[in-house]
Amino acid sequence: MSRSHPWLDLTNRPTQQLPRDQLEGRIERILTLTNIGYMATNGTQGPICSPVEFYSEGLDIYIYPQPNSPKIKALQADPRMSFAVANPMAGWASAMGVQLFGAGELLEPGTPEWDHGMTVFKYPASNWEVGRPVDAIPNGLLLRLRPDRITLTEHFLRREGYAARQFWDRDPQAQRQRQASV
Repeated sequence: MSRSHPWLDLTNRPTQQLPRDQLEGRIERILTLTNIGYMATNGTQGPICSPVEFYSEGLDIYIYPQPNSPKIKALQADPRMSFAVANPMAGWASAMGVQLFGAGELLEPGTPEWDHGMTVFKYPASNWEVGRPVDAIPNGLLLRLRPDRITLTEHFLRREGYAARQFWDRDPQAQRQRQASV
């Protein structure tokens, strides 16, 4: 048993799920602690997973992918994707992250969805990094993932009597069914 974190003991395996509003709040918090995530797609020669810059709005994430990248081609062939965000870990007590699953949507420049997404994606900072004028709006595809389901892992929840792994589904009924199967 851990002397500093006795609630991490292997026998402490709560199964209680967070109320939906609290779960969504925890997910949103993790999505704001970093802007680097890992995007996985189904390529022609197998899975592709790459670190990418992202920004979130609620539970939706926006990514400005490189044109003609393998990720774009994979999404055009098969829009299913997963996206993982893990925050720095200083031991099990601080381990937390999310995995988002759904169909990636490639938004065309000039559409209302693209215009909105570009208000979320912080392109001035990216522009500065790559030597473009900070006020120049990029003019390529924007990727939006509006997840169908999310898995949150946060071991600190065990201290509060909740399961370290929590499940969110867009459809609340599917969420209840999945939680009941744990």
